[in-house]
Amino acid sequence: MASATPTTLKIEGAAFAVTLDPARRVIADASVLVDGQRIARIGKADDLREVQAERTIDAHGCVLLPAFVNGHMHISYAHAVRGNFPDDFVGRERLREVFRLQSAMREEEEYWTSLLAIVELLKSGTVTFVDPGSTRFVDACLQAYSDSGARVISGTCVVDRESDLALPRFETPEALKRTAEFIRAYDGRLDGRLRAWAMPFSPDTCSSELLSGAHRVADEHGTWMTIHHYGGTTAQLDNIGALGSNVLLAHAPGISDDEVELIAARGASVVMCPSTTLKEGSRLGDRKLPELLARGVPVGLGCDSANSSNFLDGVRMMNAAALGFKDGRGDVAFVPAEQAVELATLTGARAVGLGSEIGSLEVGKKADLIVFDALRAEWRSLLDPLNNLVYSADGRSVRYVVADGRVVVDDGQVTFADERQVAERVQAISEELLARTGTRVNKGRWPIV
Repeated sequence: MASATPTTLKIEGAAFAVTLDPARRVIADASVLVDGQRIARIGKADDLREVQAERTIDAHGCVLLPAFVNGHMHISYAHAVRGNFPDDFVGRERLREVFRLQSAMREEEEYWTSLLAIVELLKSGTVTFVDPGSTRFVDACLQAYSDSGARVISGTCVVDRESDLALPRFETPEALKRTAEFIRAYDGRLDGRLRAWAMPFSPDTCSSELLSGAHRVADEHGTWMTIHHYGGTTAQLDNIGALGSNVLLAHAPGISDDEVELIAARGASVVMCPSTTLKEGSRLGDRKLPELLARGVPVGLGCDSANSSNFLDGVRMMNAAALGFKDGRGDVAFVPAEQAVELATLTGARAVGLGSEIGSLEVGKKADLIVFDALRAEWRSLLDPLNNLVYSADGRSVRYVVADGRVVVDDGQVTFADERQVAERVQAISEELLARTGTRVNKGRWPIV
């Protein structure tokens, strides 16, 4: 459980603070003062030297950044089956198995697997994530959300068409009723850290009536909608009134240049999952990320799930985007380090409607930030912190994470759970789930003796 939180927190003497402010300042020898849940001051360490706080963290040799945003993350079940899908088990076949196993998860199991996922996210610097309706027992997971300090965007996944996926199917009126009830029950809880969205699954599993109705419900409740999206369906969403400035389109493979223009014209956002695309051999370079950004579309990054990309590390997520588009487009100018960091922070925050609250280190914004230990070998020599972060480091160098003003990763360890105990519990859940569902355990291609 979380320890008491000081009212004021000072992070002092960092080698660099990457602010993501409008000028994109990188402040050398920087300090940050947190008062309650918000950033109160940021500047040169000498200018804040005499400022006192209830707790001071010595950030000598460290790099500060705003905490990462993961815009598409099926959080609740994947750790129970992580590693059980071989490399060539992809596409629709993998999805059928994923949702079959998800539908068999029990309430207590979902709590523990969600908690472990949150541990992994926070330890590598991600505070905010969008779970696109995969959590079935939200009440069971509220304690994990509360203890961890995470910012959670969730919803109830609904479909109204027959599908080969084990998704919760309802008649259209019932699906819309459930969507509205979920939003009313959960939106704004945990002092605003929990947001509830409409979450119809995809255009092929949802009727036009459900898609347009879900967007209408989101509008009526002042919230958002997210949907698994793909090329050839953008005009359909627009024609039925289901595309707007409060819509987040996930993955977006195969969209055309015309669809890019339509998304931009309607003010919608997009989130891409580069590690999943790379792992499935789906040609990341063909995705329209550069074109969307050029048209001013807020684009964020996601890890999808622990059984697709297999990591939840925000730094590796940025690295996959930066390298994947350079290689895919055959041009090193695509997704430079600075842009990769924007995708995981400020632009990612804008993509989920939180750009005014998080995504940069600015006075008045929520105190969600990361302290990287840059005295580690992979960070040196430390000349350009953005270059080192994206191309040399990974989330294991995260030393502290502050979420909503509270230190939730302290000297490399989460403060709200016993990580080893949770990991052992999830291992037992995994073995029991696979046995209960008659699922073959993948032992890999090499013999285990």
